[in-house]
Amino acid sequence: MALVTSTEMFKKAYDGGYAIGAFNVNNMEIIQGITEAAIEKRAPLILQVSKGARAYAKHVYLMHLIKAAIEDAEQTAGFDLPIVVHLDHGDSFELCKSCIDGGFTSVMIDKSGLPFEENIKITKQVVDYAHDHGVVVEAELGTLAGVEDEVNVSAEDSSYTRPEDVEEFVKSTGCDSLAIAIGTSHGAYKFKAEQCTRNEKGILVPPPLRFDILEEVSKRLPGFPIVLHGSSSVPQEFVKIINACGGKMPDAVGIPEEQLRQAARGAVCKINIDSDLRLAMTACIRQHFTEHPDHFDPRQYLKPARVAIKEMVEHKLVDVLGCDGKA
Repeated sequence: MALVTSTEMFKKAYDGGYAIGAFNVNNMEIIQGITEAAIEKRAPLILQVSKGARAYAKHVYLMHLIKAAIEDAEQTAGFDLPIVVHLDHGDSFELCKSCIDGGFTSVMIDKSGLPFEENIKITKQVVDYAHDHGVVVEAELGTLAGVEDEVNVSAEDSSYTRPEDVEEFVKSTGCDSLAIAIGTSHGAYKFKAEQCTRNEKGILVPPPLRFDILEEVSKRLPGFPIVLHGSSSVPQEFVKIINACGGKMPDAVGIPEEQLRQAARGAVCKINIDSDLRLAMTACIRQHFTEHPDHFDPRQYLKPARVAIKEMVEHKLVDVLGCDGKA
């Protein structure tokens, strides 16, 4: 099966009341863990590549690894696994064009930090080129806090999406999906401790997502695909392993899964899991070397890391996104 765009995938998700998982990939083990989980759970999949990951692993390597995953699904599971290859947070027309020309089926142009009219202008430029080449485009309104590809946006500089802007933006740009800001955040440190409260057990609780904004946006754009970025839950079991094995991640907290479930069962068609996979990999590698300091073969620590990623993705697909059995 060839790679697909997200058009039909999002339509089914919207009508079916579930969300598609979008997972950022950097290397072979991460791609294997994600796609093996999707094969086992028969779930549609979006594999995302950031500008930094593309520079690190090289475009050609990532594309061939993803194509190998599709062949693996056909050979081992006997069915076509629908996969979208998506550029995450493209920051220029030139980068988007390069990914489109290189076989990506979806790109994101993120000019949410610019004034409204400039965001429209550059987004439309990308949309026109992409649509001429059969590729879909995700755009963004509102700015998320946190670290994404070494770009740090402070909480003070972040901004919620203004629902009153979305209709004009979508109509003027022709974008195919829209990422909105309702309180999610990039990176493992999604919130500072002072932004949170503590429950009776002393556990940090982040501020709730702005579902009122999501509801208003969905009313203004009925049936239109809405995307949430920065939606990792930062599993505390991995944070504890990292800290116990020499890491320093005090007060790392993510988006509560019950809020992500609520979004996935509502108007959101795509939820980006941006840091949980790296947490799982880092925790497994740190734990392995703590327990086996004499090991040196990368396969000895990358294999359990791949298993941890697969198990995490299976959980997300079934228990959070509800997209299992939808491929």
